[in-house]
Amino acid sequence: MREFTSTKKLLIAGFALTLLALVPASAQAEDSEVAAEIKAQILAGNKYVNENLVDQEGGISKHGSAQFWSSGGLMQWSSNDSPATEYESFSLKAKHITVLELPGGEAAVAMYYSEGGMHVKGNAPVGHYMTRVTEVYVKEDGEWVSRAGHWSAIQGGSGTNQTSVD
Repeated sequence: MREFTSTKKLLIAGFALTLLALVPASAQAEDSEVAAEIKAQILAGNKYVNENLVDQEGGISKHGSAQFWSSGGLMQWSSNDSPATEYESFSLKAKHITVLELPGGEAAVAMYYSEGGMHVKGNAPVGHYMTRVTEVYVKEDGEWVSRAGHWSAIQGGSGTNQTSVD
């Protein structure tokens, strides 16, 4: 796994924010086809897990996805062949989804809130899960997949208690 120093993290965050600032207002339209596709994918993913108690297969870039989880732990690297997480219970809902399409239509940033409860098998349940989510999506082989994500607990809520994929 690649080690990121604080300076590198700040540079990456600054670069991402600069890119977003350069996105033309027309590309930020929430009614764009890209925004609709990604919103639908986020909602369908939550619905799938709510009904099946296991993460839906796919959804991660073939190059993997760098992720900061809401547990507050270190950055995780998820590969597209990581085992699916299984749950005892799952009632998360995505709310207030905003999608910013980046120029070229092959990448976008989704920002939203995730709220509800969850119980990952083998971990303690989280009854008051409330996070802010930022995910970077890229188009690969005609599908939107996650390339990076950051979940951070909202004050008064909890994040996960998972700290690694190991």
